[in-house]
Amino acid sequence: MLNDEVRRQLIEIVGEAYFKDDSHSLVTHSYDGTPMLQALPNAVMYPENTAQVSRIIKVLNNYCIPIVSRGSGTNLSAGTVPVQGGIVLVMHRMNRLLEVDLENLTATVQPGMITKQFITRIEELGLFYPPDPSSMVISTIGGNIAESSGGLRGLKYGTTKDYVIGLEAVLANGDIIRTGGKLMKDVAGYDLTKLLVGSEGTLAVITEATLKLIPPPKYKKTMLAMYKDIYKAARTVSKIIENRIIPATLEFLDNPTIRVVDDYAKLGLPRDMEAILLIEQDGDAEMVERDIARIEEICRAEQADRISVAENEEESLKLLTARRSAFTALARLRPTTILEDATVPRSKIAEMVLEINRIAKKYDVQICTFGHAGDGNLHPTAMTDARNPEEVHRVEEAFEEIFEAAIRLGGTITGEHGVGIVKAPYLEWKVGDAGLTMMKGIKKVFDPNNILNPGKMFAKETRKRVVIDRG
Repeated sequence: MLNDEVRRQLIEIVGEAYFKDDSHSLVTHSYDGTPMLQALPNAVMYPENTAQVSRIIKVLNNYCIPIVSRGSGTNLSAGTVPVQGGIVLVMHRMNRLLEVDLENLTATVQPGMITKQFITRIEELGLFYPPDPSSMVISTIGGNIAESSGGLRGLKYGTTKDYVIGLEAVLANGDIIRTGGKLMKDVAGYDLTKLLVGSEGTLAVITEATLKLIPPPKYKKTMLAMYKDIYKAARTVSKIIENRIIPATLEFLDNPTIRVVDDYAKLGLPRDMEAILLIEQDGDAEMVERDIARIEEICRAEQADRISVAENEEESLKLLTARRSAFTALARLRPTTILEDATVPRSKIAEMVLEINRIAKKYDVQICTFGHAGDGNLHPTAMTDARNPEEVHRVEEAFEEIFEAAIRLGGTITGEHGVGIVKAPYLEWKVGDAGLTMMKGIKKVFDPNNILNPGKMFAKETRKRVVIDRG
């Protein structure tokens, strides 16, 4: 509980209307999109501008009170759960598109703006911002930056980190810094912009971002390739890339996911197929038609059972919307849904899909797999029930082995969801002891009193890694 003096100082900064410590506000900000993890903050605050954020952080740093900056709380690694109490700083009031610079093709935006609203505004101006996380209708630009979010278009266009070229942020002592800018080249010292992107609120609170925009594609085409053999579907992904074709979207859905998505979206998807690939290419019309024709040849060579091409943009949008709804659709099956994002090199997608299925069978758990297969980012998703501790334990064991398999295949424990609390025990598996020590050192320099999102990224104890020889 905050003492009266701290409470008075914080209310003085934002006003009583934007300082909440009633039980309803505390409970609704005690969790995020991650199941089974919850912790109450001491208060919730809604700053209006960077100056207020700076003043708030100075007070909190003076009293060593934790602060968790938050957008819409859609993240899936418990990155915004206030595990050590303190203040949850909700950025939704800072939600303006400050500038679109048509000469430099940049946009300057506050962190609380909803991603989909931002993308729509940019497209209305005839420009394109590619990062498109599945949660974009509710997630914020600031949350995307904190997690370096990906999306369906990540294969061809990259992820959030590839479009953030400048930041305004508040450090743990309340100082305001600006990094980068409207520049295509800038090697003046360390790249603090890239360091802050994906840092999950542990190094600074982002209050403004300058984002790179690009011209939109002139033409696009979407197709479905349907397979009765899940391995051949996954192998097709590698074959497409091997043929030096980079689709805008290359998504994978296994049979259980197909069935659930079709029940949800009513699209008439092929329920008898073991897997489908959702493929979209964009660009100049001639190139798109050539690439789609070549991709179709590759799919048939890999024994696709059926191939269909969307007849118009409306049909394409329906297919992409159905894919974005996969998590929502799966969440209807059981009380608790745990979605992960193990990532491997694209050449190892087929092996990783088989490993996920083997592991699910070994632990007798229900895991559906979908994801951004084109960039190696799979989303094995377990449907379980938090009220059944024994089953939840088996799910946790299965995911631990899935992480191990991903690393053994040259991959990583997370491609876009972040480390947060959930992946913290496994971070050393990926970065090694020396890498972990260096990261902790960086955190100490930025945040000596450990007030910025404490308890995230670095676990008290690393899980022992048991390397399984599959040879």
